[in-house]
Amino acid sequence: MSIAAETRRPPRPRADALRNRERIVSAAREMFVEFGPEVPLDEIARRAGIGNATLYRHFPDRAVLIREVVLSVLSRTTEQADAAAAEETDPFAALRRFVHVAADERIGALCPMLSGAFDTDHPDLHTGRDRLDAAVRGLVEAAQVAGRMRTDVAVGDLMVALSQLTRPLPGTACPNMDRFVHRHLQLFLDGLEAPARSELPGAAATLEDLRTT
Repeated sequence: MSIAAETRRPPRPRADALRNRERIVSAAREMFVEFGPEVPLDEIARRAGIGNATLYRHFPDRAVLIREVVLSVLSRTTEQADAAAAEETDPFAALRRFVHVAADERIGALCPMLSGAFDTDHPDLHTGRDRLDAAVRGLVEAAQVAGRMRTDVAVGDLMVALSQLTRPLPGTACPNMDRFVHRHLQLFLDGLEAPARSELPGAAATLEDLRTT
């Protein structure tokens, strides 16, 4: 075998390492949603099917793992918002599709961003958050301009409700919670459609409101 051929072949340890990293992030995302960001790291390793040493090689401490999970959710959810906007002809159908898919992406795992101990100033987080904000704002504004969505709500309302409805109370270990998520999200979406059937108390929540509270 030539040296050039060996150079082109991806090294197997690197591929295994990437798979392990993805398994850790996926398991952490699920467990942060179910039990909160303080879930023991050895439990995350067990669910990922890897050893504790492997987890710590990739993520030397909890803060690094939490940041990676948040970045993963931000990226995947933004991709889903962009796809919904591009592929759906009805703006409210695009919003509906995004909400349900975002639930499957475990957007509730973003809740650690609200923790006082979480580093929200990391540049990658700013970039990822801004991309998601812009994508979701585009969905909401398109639906409102088309007259398909009530105008007394804002992006912050949508994101708060989405996070709350997709995140069970930490430590409750409620069985089969997923079977309720999409039912309750659909009830919420019905309430967003125009014309509005009621007057909402208080003011619409913007993303800026969420960042300052």
